[in-house]
Amino acid sequence: MRPYAVARAIACAVLFTPMFAAIAGHAPVPVRKSLADCTAFDQTNKDDVTVSLSIKNSCTVPIDCSVSWRVVCAPGSKRRAVHNESSKLSMPEHGEKSTDASAAVCGDDPWTLDSIQWSCEPNKE
Repeated sequence: MRPYAVARAIACAVLFTPMFAAIAGHAPVPVRKSLADCTAFDQTNKDDVTVSLSIKNSCTVPIDCSVSWRVVCAPGSKRRAVHNESSKLSMPEHGEKSTDASAAVCGDDPWTLDSIQWSCEPNKE
């Protein structure tokens, strides 16, 4: 079978399956929205030693999020020091919160911010 014919067959199956289910008396299963669809992460520099880490919630439920990061002082020298940090953020539906990642602990040494990770889950209250 030619590639475009396979693609056309898949497209037809995706488009017409809900219609055939309705005709046969079976209601289509509603699609649940994932938190990944309604949350977003952003980072912006505030000043020379501070980065703002923000999470925006456009979901219709309150969520609890966590953000973790690593500040590495003097990354290319023998004085290299690693500082792991984290923050928890709870926000209402359609809310936005941020936390600051600061490299002030590095003093005058150069620094990098890496290993930034974030996750969210529905608020259990």
